[in-house]
Amino acid sequence: MRQFCSICACGYWYSRENNDVSEVGVNTLLGKMKIKKSKQKTFRSPAKSKRGIQVKGTWTPVEMDPSLFSEEDMGGLVCFEELTDYSLVSSNAMEKVTKKRKADDGEDSENQVSEDDNRESQQTAKKKKKKNVKKKKQLAESTDDTTFDSNDGEQDSKVLNDTQEESLGEPVDSGEEDIVEPEKVTKKKKKRNKKLKKATTNPQVAQQPKTKKKVENWTNAGPFRSSGQDCDVSAWKDLFVPEPVLKALGSLGFNAPTPIQALALPPAIRDKMDILGAAETGSGKTLSFGIPMIHMILEWRKARDARSKEALDSQDNPTEETGEDGQVIPSGLKEPSDQPDVAVLTEEEDVQGEEDSEVDEDSQQTGCVKVIENVEFDFETTETTDKSAKTKDLFEKNPLLGLVLTPTRELAVQVKHHIDAVAKFTGIKTAIVVGGMALQKQGRVLNRRPEIVIATPGRLWELIRERHPHLSNLKRLRCLVIDEADRMVEKGHFAELSQLLEMLNDTEFNPKRQNFVFSATLTMIHEAPTRILQKKKGKKIDKESKLETLMEKVGIKSKPKIIDLTRKEATVESLTETRIHCDTDEKDFYLYYFLLQYPGRTMVFANSIDCIKRLNALLTILDCTPLPLHANMHQKQRLKNLERFAERETCVLLTTDVAARGLDIPDVQHVIHYQVPRTSETYVHRSGRTARATKEGLSLLLIGPDDVMNFRKIYRTLGKDEELPLFPIQTKCMAAIKERVKVARKIEKIEYHSGRAKQHNSWFQKAAEALEIDLDDDVLIGGGQDEYEDRQKQMMMKGMKMHLKHLLSQPVFKNTMKTKYPTQMGKLILPEQPAREETALITVTNQKKKEKKQHK
Repeated sequence: MRQFCSICACGYWYSRENNDVSEVGVNTLLGKMKIKKSKQKTFRSPAKSKRGIQVKGTWTPVEMDPSLFSEEDMGGLVCFEELTDYSLVSSNAMEKVTKKRKADDGEDSENQVSEDDNRESQQTAKKKKKKNVKKKKQLAESTDDTTFDSNDGEQDSKVLNDTQEESLGEPVDSGEEDIVEPEKVTKKKKKRNKKLKKATTNPQVAQQPKTKKKVENWTNAGPFRSSGQDCDVSAWKDLFVPEPVLKALGSLGFNAPTPIQALALPPAIRDKMDILGAAETGSGKTLSFGIPMIHMILEWRKARDARSKEALDSQDNPTEETGEDGQVIPSGLKEPSDQPDVAVLTEEEDVQGEEDSEVDEDSQQTGCVKVIENVEFDFETTETTDKSAKTKDLFEKNPLLGLVLTPTRELAVQVKHHIDAVAKFTGIKTAIVVGGMALQKQGRVLNRRPEIVIATPGRLWELIRERHPHLSNLKRLRCLVIDEADRMVEKGHFAELSQLLEMLNDTEFNPKRQNFVFSATLTMIHEAPTRILQKKKGKKIDKESKLETLMEKVGIKSKPKIIDLTRKEATVESLTETRIHCDTDEKDFYLYYFLLQYPGRTMVFANSIDCIKRLNALLTILDCTPLPLHANMHQKQRLKNLERFAERETCVLLTTDVAARGLDIPDVQHVIHYQVPRTSETYVHRSGRTARATKEGLSLLLIGPDDVMNFRKIYRTLGKDEELPLFPIQTKCMAAIKERVKVARKIEKIEYHSGRAKQHNSWFQKAAEALEIDLDDDVLIGGGQDEYEDRQKQMMMKGMKMHLKHLLSQPVFKNTMKTKYPTQMGKLILPEQPAREETALITVTNQKKKEKKQHK
């Protein structure tokens, strides 16, 4: 007979037939019964359900005082019994007892409890197993990461072996209770185990880590994409290039060095000289400083390994000491001295020590304890100091060895990609530190202790001021590179760079440091303004004085190797330069004409961000699908637009001078200067985005009345003997193009003003709502127009867009055939023929030929 406690509901029930007690609560049993009916998830019983009590004696009734009850009649209804002789039983014994009691109806709930516990234990086992598998995957991915591979191959193999052993089912010390895994194994696990067994049997397969997917970048489409076959690299061997770099060059398809590389590598690698290099755009200056930097890091690693081996040998073979008689005694056989090491103490310290010893002797005799008051134990500081000491040791073992400074973020991304491509067989880690990205994330990247850092000056100086441990000891810097140095060292630009160079040349100076300074316009000299030359102190700047000032700023003290391969004109021979003279309002017509007539990969440069925004809105209305790029854009969007521009064969990139320097975008056919640049250096770098690596390209200048002065200055400094040829234009087509552009301008103007008004009004309305103030119509732009006026504007916009759509559907360039055959209708109806595909370069060359014939 099973009974429950009816007064206190303590949860004990007992059976007189089996003489045992189980600690299953009443509430849990009722909960189990309800869950069984509703078929919900199993309710997890508390830990007490696994315990049991085995009855040895007999139950004896307990006499109770009737005054305890509120009613006297309750004394006959309630009965209490107590058990004094019993023993505790484990959960396994309890399961055996419950199996015997299956006949009773009420005992089904207990069996359900035990079954639910078994199910829950199996589920927990599965969950923990899944967690272990996830941890193993994360470990494997961390070892497979190619961008931040560790230098020690042994550690990578250990991690791989550990993960393989864990996935094969070996026990892992997790600090938890042992879990019985289910016997059934899925097919996926079997396949995984087979693969791991193969990896363990084949050590070559196990050693090769899986490569991650390459990050999509516009530089992947350039010359640094890996070709499938290795080429002959015998031409590089005379330049002292290390073997792993030769292997990478062969996989990339670089069979011969460029002139700047052939002249810069031997003095940099063999003689360890500082290099000042000036060469044309697209001549391979990145590898001219990248390969010597990689060679230097490999040599430093060899020296470090040699020092560590010497230290290990010295520990294995301890040094020998000489005794008093002059005999040689090994340090291991040296007798321990009876007297302790004597330290020199002052008189005060000696007196204090005597007093303490007297107190200690007294305390030992009387059995008292010495109490020291106001003692603080700061365990957190000790832990933090230990951690900081460990991190300092790690950063000292793997210091920063190479630093590359670039003027723009996109150029930094490109330089990193090029160095990674050449150093892929060396295990050298690189990192990028630029603005527009999270500072904390870049700090975590530097925590991986890369040997080479490519950075822009602003963000690098910010991290140095925050005292990042990897940038704290720049005295150990072995290689400093300043790319596009003439732009970086200009007055008024990159104030952080001047502070950084002062620090590197003063407090953090390293005499062993090698400096590289490269630019396409390093030796270019343009005339100073007349107002400066008319002054008494005004001096004419020549090539030597420019290089001397640059060397002083960078900190080059020894005589460097100066390599100048620039032409007198400063532009590449394969570049065709042309111009169009027009009014400022007509620049849009000629730009749209060129983009329609000569589709391809075109870069359009302007001097201001507002101009780029206006052109972007105008060309999107004209269905040209442009891609903007300027400094006010988010960094991710800038990189994404560069990737899209490199992927599409016919595309327009509207950009400021952010993209003028160093970017190696493949197969750029045309460069259009919508606004003439202010200096000759920017003109050379803008034009250098096309006609790279012996390919042909076209540069077009749109010269308005405001641009004539800048054009003449550039023309004078570049020393052009001949005038730039005029670009040929079909005047018949200009009427249709002007009509399209005028309609698009009206639409763009209305959209611009309406968008500006919406932004202004929404700001004021939100502010008024927050302050609970009523707004006057005079404050809002448009003065609170009526709905009728808005509808009229919308109808007018729809009509203009429909008209523009009709204009865009009609062809601009038609192929007309002249015939002398009479017909009944007066015209010969011919089918529409496709227009002749003639590139801009061919039209310019044909125009030159015509002009030569006319002069003859």
